[in-house]
Amino acid sequence: MRGGLVLAEAVNGLRRNASMVISIVLVTFVSLTFVGAAILMQMQIGQMRAFWVDRAQVAVYMCTAVQTPTCTGGVATQEQLDAVEAQLEGPALAPLIREVRFETREEAYDNVIALVGEDYASVITADQLNETFWINLVDQDESDVISEAFTGMAGVEEVQDQLQYLDPLFSALTVATYIAVGIAVLMLIAAVLLISTTIRLSAYARRRELGIMRLVGASNRFIQTPFILEGVFAALIGSVLASAAVLAGVHFGVEQYLRGRVEFVMTWVGMGEAWLVVPVLVAIGVVLAAVSAGFAIRRWLRA
Repeated sequence: MRGGLVLAEAVNGLRRNASMVISIVLVTFVSLTFVGAAILMQMQIGQMRAFWVDRAQVAVYMCTAVQTPTCTGGVATQEQLDAVEAQLEGPALAPLIREVRFETREEAYDNVIALVGEDYASVITADQLNETFWINLVDQDESDVISEAFTGMAGVEEVQDQLQYLDPLFSALTVATYIAVGIAVLMLIAAVLLISTTIRLSAYARRRELGIMRLVGASNRFIQTPFILEGVFAALIGSVLASAAVLAGVHFGVEQYLRGRVEFVMTWVGMGEAWLVVPVLVAIGVVLAAVSAGFAIRRWLRA
């Protein structure tokens, strides 16, 4: 019966402060939706980085007939090609390398024509294209070692790390994550303050009842529990709505829209990752509501 009485008091409190409860639900919903979006964005960045780091290559472009500041001696000779290959197979670099593939001018020409179409076959010639060593590293973070080894070497036009082209994308996504987290933190602070204010107003409206309960010997825990449950119930509804928004966003926004339209992103977060976020959102909402409501009612009872 004590449990039933506590629940009845909590429900009555929710009914009396319906407008404030709706405000708590909405603020919690918005803030936790941003939290969920930030978590999923961080998961997406991690998946993309893992996918591309495993596939990114370092390209050592050999000189062509076109003179550049690094290719004043003309086309790379066979001796220069052999020197690069020998250094790649040497004891200093070999442990860092997982695979090396040499691309001839003819292979590069075929790849370019397949990419741009036969209409450009009369404009592009094989002599204009580089012979290239494509290098897959054991650890992509060691790409600077390859760059330092071959930059300025005779017959080498340029050394390029493909992962460098993706770093701006990862940086932009990380900044977007930080923005989402910042907005979420501000909204959570607003939710905590709103819950605290609502609990104090509810306690003030029932001050006579609370005074009677104290006179008859009710414990502080018995008095405080209905108010804490009010905040928890409201935050729980907001958490469930935020979880539904996250699941809907992944299902409709990612799986049904982005996955088929953005081709360069080979791996996307899915419903599995979204379901992992749901308990996190519910836990954050419930814990924040319980702590803020408990703190507010204890302060009010001491006053």
